Amino acid sequence: MCENMQYTTISFKPLSTTIIQIMNLVVLVTFLLSLFLLSLSYIFKNKYSSVRVPPGSLGLPVIGQTISFLNALKADKVEEWVHKGVSKHGPIWKTNLLGYPTVVLHGPTANKFIFTFDVNVLTNTSPPSFSRIMGSKNIFELFGYDHKRVRAALLSFLKLDVLKQYVAKVDEEIKHHLQIHWHGKNEVQVQPLIKTLTFNIICSLVFGIEKGPKREKFLPLFKDMIEGLLSIPINLPFTKFSRGILARKKMEPMLIDLVHEKRVALENKKHLANHHKDLITTFLSIGDDEDSSTMMSDEEIIDNIIVVMIGGYDTTSILITFLVKLMADNKSIYSNIIQEQEEIAKSKASDEALTWEDLSKMKYTWRVASEMMRINPPTSLVFRRAMKDIEYKGFIIPKGWQVLLYSFMTHMDKDIFEDPAKFDPTRFEKHAPSPPPYTYVPFGAGPRMCPGIELAKMETLAMIHLLVRRFTWELINKDESFKRIPLPEFDHGLLARITPLK
Repeated sequence: MCENMQYTTISFKPLSTTIIQIMNLVVLVTFLLSLFLLSLSYIFKNKYSSVRVPPGSLGLPVIGQTISFLNALKADKVEEWVHKGVSKHGPIWKTNLLGYPTVVLHGPTANKFIFTFDVNVLTNTSPPSFSRIMGSKNIFELFGYDHKRVRAALLSFLKLDVLKQYVAKVDEEIKHHLQIHWHGKNEVQVQPLIKTLTFNIICSLVFGIEKGPKREKFLPLFKDMIEGLLSIPINLPFTKFSRGILARKKMEPMLIDLVHEKRVALENKKHLANHHKDLITTFLSIGDDEDSSTMMSDEEIIDNIIVVMIGGYDTTSILITFLVKLMADNKSIYSNIIQEQEEIAKSKASDEALTWEDLSKMKYTWRVASEMMRINPPTSLVFRRAMKDIEYKGFIIPKGWQVLLYSFMTHMDKDIFEDPAKFDPTRFEKHAPSPPPYTYVPFGAGPRMCPGIELAKMETLAMIHLLVRRFTWELINKDESFKRIPLPEFDHGLLARITPLK
């Protein structure tokens, strides 16, 4: 008995000593970490003591205000989040977002500054979550000659003369979509279905992939990539960021196979036999007969295909979804759109495909869409990166810092748009006064204008024309709300009860 007690006592002393040693180690590590952070703080203050960086707080390393920012984005309250920073620090302020010290800007002057500044100095470089998922060779990461070269390649595909050839293809995709997913249904979830439609149009125009199982393999990967874009860039299992990176890795070999397939077809001239020239083929054709220095590498092709996929998938589907909701809520606007679309249909055979000329007549419908993009822009944030110290309004944006522009605050400025909360398509009539430069920016502005504007317009007008001429609908829940995660998502997909028209 005594031996047992003695044994217990003897074994306890080393254990207590070990615990004390561990506690001392924890204290030491904590002290050293604190000393390291204080040193960094001192170095940072000393480095920028001679210049005036914007006021504000960087907060915790890496995280900063990322969580509050993402919560505001999800609740569609970014404007309130920006105003809170403005009221606390002034019109220009700093924080830490998505892993980088960030200067937050807004207003017409800021819009002009961002959209016109030298792209070699204030680059399109996105947060790390963007570059990891979209790739380091996408157009937003490039600058100088490489940016100019890739942008020229994109514009060669998206220019009017080329897009005009795709109207019938888009018309065909929409008719097939309505037949499969809308006809014979009593209720539909509008937003997911419109996303499926825009995805199929992208697959057709960008990849040249026709209907079938090959398309279906891309969609779930696509969704995971989009969810990972605006997330905290910590690559741990089960996070959105991790799923986005994994989806990118799975998609890469599929895209590589497509590029190789298109290259073989191009070399054999098979692409000329009754096939439209998709984006991959356009990229591969760059430099064939001209200066070889303009040619795009496979990595550049894949990264920029992903950019176009992401850019064209959600934004257009969001606009169309909001228009469907608007027409259900506002009978006057719905009636005017119907009247315009019926006038166009009168000159066509019952199932004749739309043409570019038909789309150009849909002026009222596009004015409604333009006002919708003012009230509910699909995207609202622009990120840039300073490649050297930049002076802006008396402050210095240090080299390597990120710049966040909340460009659409001007859309709801009463000094720019009278009664900004009111939905009023007459703002965009031909003879109405134009908004001041850099105040209406759903597609950017100046040299940074989005090259996909005409493609988005084509998809939107064609879908609205065919939808209003084939169905009527009413919303099951007129008060169904949406969240931005990071783009607007209706809580139940915008449920609607539909009735086919004869």
